[in-house]
Amino acid sequence: MKSKLLTTVAFVAAFGLAACSEGDKTAENQSQATQVAQEAASQAQTESERLNEFFEKSFMEVVMDSPEFQTYLGMMENSGQWDEYTEEKAARDLEKAKRDLATLKSDFDFDKLDEATKLSYRLFERGLNEEIEAYKWRHHSYPLNQMFGWQSQVPAFMINFHRISSVSDAEGYVSRLENLKAMTDQRFEQLKIREEMGVLPPKFVYDHVISDARNMLKGAPLEESGEDHALLADLKGKLDKIEIDDARKQALIERAEAAIENSVKPAFEKLIEVAEAEQEMTTTDDGAWKLPDGADYYNFRLRQITTTDMTADQIHDLGLKEVDRIHSEMRDIMMKVGFEGSLQDFFEFTRTDKQFYYDDTEEGKAAYLAKATDIIDTMKEHLDEVFITKPKADLIVKAVEPFREKSAGKAFYSRPAPDGSRPGIYYANLYKMSDMPTYQMEALAYHEGIPGHHMQLAIMQELENVPKFRKFGGYTAYTEGWGLYSELLPKEMGFYEDPYSDFGRLAMELWRACRLVVDTGLHAKKWTREQAIDYLAKNTPNPKGDVVKAIERYIVMPGQATAYKIGMLKIVELREKAKAELGDKFDIREYHEVVLKDGALPLAILEEQVDDWVASKKES
Repeated sequence: MKSKLLTTVAFVAAFGLAACSEGDKTAENQSQATQVAQEAASQAQTESERLNEFFEKSFMEVVMDSPEFQTYLGMMENSGQWDEYTEEKAARDLEKAKRDLATLKSDFDFDKLDEATKLSYRLFERGLNEEIEAYKWRHHSYPLNQMFGWQSQVPAFMINFHRISSVSDAEGYVSRLENLKAMTDQRFEQLKIREEMGVLPPKFVYDHVISDARNMLKGAPLEESGEDHALLADLKGKLDKIEIDDARKQALIERAEAAIENSVKPAFEKLIEVAEAEQEMTTTDDGAWKLPDGADYYNFRLRQITTTDMTADQIHDLGLKEVDRIHSEMRDIMMKVGFEGSLQDFFEFTRTDKQFYYDDTEEGKAAYLAKATDIIDTMKEHLDEVFITKPKADLIVKAVEPFREKSAGKAFYSRPAPDGSRPGIYYANLYKMSDMPTYQMEALAYHEGIPGHHMQLAIMQELENVPKFRKFGGYTAYTEGWGLYSELLPKEMGFYEDPYSDFGRLAMELWRACRLVVDTGLHAKKWTREQAIDYLAKNTPNPKGDVVKAIERYIVMPGQATAYKIGMLKIVELREKAKAELGDKFDIREYHEVVLKDGALPLAILEEQVDDWVASKKES
């Protein structure tokens, strides 16, 4: 229902027009209309300000209830604590979501909001509804998994995110080590709930988890070897960079050594014990279909991940169609380089020929990182050609750390700290150089770095006058769709001059097209791990190790792999539609600004934003 004020505005505006036609009291009526319009604008601004204050309050409640999130954001006030992982906490979170949703609907008038705040309202409402729906499925995840299980995330969090710039930060670091066992005991309770429900990952997962956990039992003071434990070495390195007297520094190191003995060690020993026991209980069934109400769960995941209503069958068929198209483009490159043989022969050539790989040595790994950095630096010089806004945060390239490189993915990105204390990081997994062909280097660097994830996520964090829940939230189809689009864009800018590098770009797009097939195959069509591996191995040039890791990733992250291609296709579709409608008025820089200026969006809302931009350009 519209407010009385808006009704009055409409009435006065209409009356004013009539009065103008009569030529009487025109100035007086115009003055009245202007005054009422100004009052309406003032009230609309006030309503928007009130709602944005509510958004801020709600977001900060989430932040202050999560010491780990605080650390990710660069806030170190509660740096000695861990998050709570209990059923009580999950119930509190659900009640907060319901309470916030009720407040949103009862206390704020959507019609009185400015356009920017209307968008925030819609996104906030959508997020709360999704969170409430997700509560039903909170036990369908695998806390122990090779991709982001806490056996690797705990040390990664401490090493990469718990910064030490003061003695207080160092105290917090040691306190977290001392409190680790108490936190992991809560995680074990969550595992027990899943055991009783029959929610267990397939057998292959546990070998990876156990291997990572055993890495946390290596080094001094747990072993008499010359090397320090990974966390002890990290603490010492960070302490060396701050001002601290020797006695205080030594006391902290001794406390950390005791914590590793009395908290870290028993936590990871218990993890190994639990993982070995669960490995005996579980099966080799791989897909989400095996879980309680597994089909409904997977459908929820697809809606959540893609932000569309596409069914598993539609996604599967789209994948098959895209695979055929990309194979055809790859055959064109075969002809260009003069390769004689089948596409499968060409795949084998690119998989095995040594010209496409750095040596599996420290020198080879250093050369890879240097080249990746050079690719990104070169792209930075050309950003003005296609972008208006650029990220302020810096980006660095790092190898995945040894304690998790065996089980981690091929490459990934970590956001910068909002306060500038930590740059964005493009991680390249150099565990096996035979899994990192040089012809894919350009596309990987563009996807994870610039103009990909770093460009989009850093800009999103740096947006002004946008609620924080939008700066630090996200939609996978948008974010990963942008990442994949960012592999195509440099091709249109004149990069990928080497045909093999362009083949690498196509290989990575093919990889994402195959994901549509294998993800739905695994989770909806009851494919086995071996079937999925076989499909990916036959249809892509990627090495076997790459293929196995990928399929194992898709198994423990149902639906996530479908986001890339679906998001990219929508971004390209909207761009081509805008080009067709605008003709000479189309500006690629402006298009990218429209896509990036509001942060991550569901794909349908992104389409609305682009359509509005096209309409405004037509009128100008």
